Amino acid sequence: MEFPVYIALGPWRIHPHVLFETLSYFIGFRLYLWTRRPSGMSKLTSLQILAGTILGAALGAKLLYYFEDPAAAWEQLLQGNWLWGGKTIVGGLLGGLIGVEWAKKWTGWKSSTGDDFVYPLIVGMAIGRVGCFLTGLEDHTYGVATSWITGVDFGDGIARHPAQLYEIGFLLALGLILYPMYRSSRDPEAIRAGYVPGRMFQAFMGGYLAFRFVIEFIKPTPHPYLGLNNIQLACIAGLIYYGWLLLRPKSVLDPSQ
Repeated sequence: MEFPVYIALGPWRIHPHVLFETLSYFIGFRLYLWTRRPSGMSKLTSLQILAGTILGAALGAKLLYYFEDPAAAWEQLLQGNWLWGGKTIVGGLLGGLIGVEWAKKWTGWKSSTGDDFVYPLIVGMAIGRVGCFLTGLEDHTYGVATSWITGVDFGDGIARHPAQLYEIGFLLALGLILYPMYRSSRDPEAIRAGYVPGRMFQAFMGGYLAFRFVIEFIKPTPHPYLGLNNIQLACIAGLIYYGWLLLRPKSVLDPSQ
């Protein structure tokens, strides 16, 4: 296989990252619209919260990326290259969380909204990682060199951990594990029996952040923070927050997520 693996659509050859990232946003959003529960939220409030989520995710994804190599990022920023570099899923998730919570406080909306996002996020992220894998070395999401049977040569003659495929497999497994919580989140009887709205989203975030913390050890990115990288620091912060939420008594209603 030659990387990047361009996708032929009629006379066009589309770069896999562009195609699958676009599909991830489109399919994820359509799945959210299809599966979300009626909430009584006005269209204006819905748009305000959506705007907060998008803005927070965009800023978080970009800002966290700058901390991958702070010296290089600072040099680029001094030269006016504000859009230098890529983006990170972890930064997008945590930034989106901050954005949606700010928007909910601003609009006065207090009910949980997170459970409806879990499966759209899982599906969208998995689709996006397909594009990352097919892009190969250009995407910088592969793992370090390995002798494992799973190793993939992305074109430079070195077998590397296909970290993108590991993440897809994890996301699919996490989706199966969370299915009982998904059913409870939509069952009035389960909610009356003690299920706290938002728990599914909290479990998703906790699971994904834990996975990313571990998988980052096999990524060939700088680890300048006492042997950790920027993603792992963000994961630790997120895990502390979600650990606190998950360990709270179920009788305490969660005002967010």
